[in-house]
Amino acid sequence: MNVTLAIEDRLVEKARRKAEATGTSLNQVVRDQIRKYTGEDDPASVIGEFLTLPGNGNSQGWRFDRDEVHERG
Repeated sequence: MNVTLAIEDRLVEKARRKAEATGTSLNQVVRDQIRKYTGEDDPASVIGEFLTLPGNGNSQGWRFDRDEVHERG
């Protein structure tokens, strides 16, 4: 969904520069703030959602191999 906001140009540019300096985008900053505002980033909520997952994953025979994970290419 696209949302249009009316924000002063000076403030948008300052926020965009700050977001870029931290390796993210202004859009991501806004999304993160909306998640925070609505409580979707609440750890208890995330854990509760995780616990409702069925847990029927299929690794197709793959097993974790610590040495393989740490190989540097």
